Amino acid sequence: MFDEDQIKQLKQLIGDQVDAGREKLDELVEHARAIRPAVKVIRPRSATSVALMASDGGNNKVAFNPFYLQVIRVVDSSGEELCLEVVSPMSDIEELGRRQFDKDGAPRTALGKMMHGLGVDTLKGLSPMMSGKSPSWVLVFRDLCEWATLYDLICHRDFANDTLIVRDGLLRSKIFHGELFVKMGEQMFEAIERIHRQRRRKVWLVGLAKKTQVLEYYRLAISLSGVFDNGSACFAKVPAKMLTEAYQWEEYTRDIKDDSPGEKPKFNIGSMYFVRFGPHSGDPIWTVDIMSRQDKEAQAIFGYLEADAVAGFPIPLYPNCIQQADSYSRVADLDMDIIEDQLVDAVRDQVGEDKAPVIDALRLASDVAARRYE
Repeated sequence: MFDEDQIKQLKQLIGDQVDAGREKLDELVEHARAIRPAVKVIRPRSATSVALMASDGGNNKVAFNPFYLQVIRVVDSSGEELCLEVVSPMSDIEELGRRQFDKDGAPRTALGKMMHGLGVDTLKGLSPMMSGKSPSWVLVFRDLCEWATLYDLICHRDFANDTLIVRDGLLRSKIFHGELFVKMGEQMFEAIERIHRQRRRKVWLVGLAKKTQVLEYYRLAISLSGVFDNGSACFAKVPAKMLTEAYQWEEYTRDIKDDSPGEKPKFNIGSMYFVRFGPHSGDPIWTVDIMSRQDKEAQAIFGYLEADAVAGFPIPLYPNCIQQADSYSRVADLDMDIIEDQLVDAVRDQVGEDKAPVIDALRLASDVAARRYE
């Protein structure tokens, strides 16, 4: 515990640091005020909404040391399972890549379809992080599966209605090799155009993030500037100056239509917006990426999202379709117990009957320890 003198000293030191940063805060407030002319009120609409979400790695990690499993499950907002994989850091990455194709080379999974469409036949060719040098490749693989299901949904499915597809996370990624991420975005947009041309159906793609570096950096400045205090649900495009201030990667922030000199936007297929779905100044502000080539339809897209967000639960004023996908995609409670039991049983079979009692004893000891804290 700090004593009284230490608290006084801390108060002085903190005050000095805040005073030193005041000039920077004033600069950020000016950046935020520059948004004001671009703020637009959302006009509500209604549409079919579909969300994709890869369940959180923390929820789907199962360990019985030294064995560790990552259960990858991608589910849409209606509960349809689009991808199910189980991998571990000890998995053979080359064999995992071959598993995405039939013996004749035809793609058999959503990931295989994306790899085929991008002209790669190995996971290492798809992402440099799939080399196996770090055990974190299993999380990269999970993200690749999520992008693949999104790609498959847009490029290989039919739509009976105008549909808004919502990804939990921005339309930006650093995990793809070279220009493959942008190439994937181009193929998805071509599919969207084909759907509109052949079936007269509109499909929109957006990505929404609860937290982003640019929003956290400017949150205080936005509140102080009051740029969204207009009593209505509203949105505004994030200026390039703000993105440059918050991020150091040009290829992550530059619009794909930007042909000026410098790093090309190989990590980005979206245009970033700040959006507030509630009418009050205290309502949460989210960061949303609209597919860059659909920028002109921002008003319609946010109208559909706002209608869905009003019904959001348990997170208020956050798209309900994402929350539904989240609840369906989680592997927890009884499902997780079943997976853990299957892992222990598999280890028990591997060590043989002579050592099986050792595994049973370990399982019992861990169960008793866990129950102590329930």
